[in-house]
Amino acid sequence: MTDRWVIHLPVTAPDLLRARIFARTAARVLARLSARVEPGGVTVSAEDQQGVRHWVFCDRPLPTGGRCALPVDHTSPCARRAPWLSRR
Repeated sequence: MTDRWVIHLPVTAPDLLRARIFARTAARVLARLSARVEPGGVTVSAEDQQGVRHWVFCDRPLPTGGRCALPVDHTSPCARRAPWLSRR
């Protein structure tokens, strides 16, 4: 038996883009509440094809340590934090 459990929380969205946006937002909010949230592992899927998952975050390892926190399809260099979040 494992000491780790994973929470699967179905939330619907009308399309893949909006599902990824919602998932990124939810992951970032939850990560602020608990260090146990792993945003890099967030995926979304079609309701009737839950075995086909689409990544939400890039999650590539960074040369300075840590993982890329940008969306999976970003075109800018990988970063630990989204530039638009750093301005707040």
